[in-house]
Amino acid sequence: MSNARNLANLLGTGMQITAADIADEAFQANKNLIINGAMQVAQRGVSFSSNNSIDYTVDRWAIFSNGVSTTTQESFAAGQTDVPNEPIKYLKWNISTYSSGDNLFQRVEDVRTGAGQAVTLSFYAKADSSITNRPRLIQNFGSGGSSEVVTATSTNALTTSWQKFTITATLPSISGKTIGSSSYLELEALRFTDTFTGGVYIANVQLELGSTATPFEQRSFGDELARCQRYFYKTENIMEMATRDSSNNRVLSLWFPVQMRASPSSNTVNSNSASQTAEQTNYISKSSASIRCNNSQTGTFGLNAGKTFDAEL
Repeated sequence: MSNARNLANLLGTGMQITAADIADEAFQANKNLIINGAMQVAQRGVSFSSNNSIDYTVDRWAIFSNGVSTTTQESFAAGQTDVPNEPIKYLKWNISTYSSGDNLFQRVEDVRTGAGQAVTLSFYAKADSSITNRPRLIQNFGSGGSSEVVTATSTNALTTSWQKFTITATLPSISGKTIGSSSYLELEALRFTDTFTGGVYIANVQLELGSTATPFEQRSFGDELARCQRYFYKTENIMEMATRDSSNNRVLSLWFPVQMRASPSSNTVNSNSASQTAEQTNYISKSSASIRCNNSQTGTFGLNAGKTFDAEL
């Protein structure tokens, strides 16, 4: 059933599907280990600055930077043919000052992912000027686990035109390793071998098991958003009646749209009434949060949009 749904999604894009594709399950659902590889989900916003830090950008993607850069979600022109099958979004990483080791990365939950197996990375990319890119895969064994293991892949030459790159590597076995909490497989999709300034552009990133690159997995926006919300969730405006606790504070119960990876951290935002003091979150689990507002008046209690819950690796 899931394969049939995925085939239907692909048929909707106008992509030709052959009997051979179906036979070798080239279009099987959930083959892409990367979440938001099409760069469409952007709960945090569409423009970001990095300076000597790790900064998350569009959902699940982060920049590690010792230099200075900005990252923006951009839109493909309708009908363009440089990247096939009408993708909607791509990511632009504009580098002002590049420092060795700066990279664009995503962490895939659980270091067991692909261990001891061949994996294949595919993506489209270009740059404002030619630059050599060398992606890396990092097996991180989590808190209390073994030291991380780095696998450097082959180099690929980015030019000023969109190109598809395909790279296959074999991940080391994890036999004998100790796995701690929150382990992951990290993909550094963009990591340059030389100093670079200017824009780098990337789209349709896919990491899959096996030694063959198959067509990019087309997921619906709703499916991709739900996958992203396991790691990060940002509220819209919340308005509802709330109960009072024993101290006469107003308490609102918020259920997350999906169960998060771990009990998340959260920011604090003001309530949507000037007569209500700043809210305080006093209980958070993987599935819900209890939000308290120091306010004894009657009526509706709400929060402005912008409260975030973060369970990234």
